Amino acid sequence: MQLHMDKDNSELIEYLDQKFTRIDERFENIDQKFTRIDERFENIDQKFTRIDERFDEIKKDFIDLQSSVDAYAKKADAYFQEMVMLSHKVDRLERWIQQVAKATGVRLED
Repeated sequence: MQLHMDKDNSELIEYLDQKFTRIDERFENIDQKFTRIDERFENIDQKFTRIDERFDEIKKDFIDLQSSVDAYAKKADAYFQEMVMLSHKVDRLERWIQQVAKATGVRLED
């Protein structure tokens, strides 16, 4: 009877050994995958630093562009105000010319 149990035990041990071997292989495969993932993310900090630096450059360029647009808008506003004032001055001068022409009897042609 003892002989039969030893045989059963050896089969059980062999069966369990195979199962544990497969489990070990699966864990080893998982470890390799994590190692590859770790390698991929190894330089992530450097990549984010480069992205931050590029963003800072773009932000500076945007601020420069915004300043240029603001300066142009200010000049354009001053120019348009001058044109409005000049237009009023021309209108006033035309009225005076009309009045002088009427008072002196000079006929103006269009």
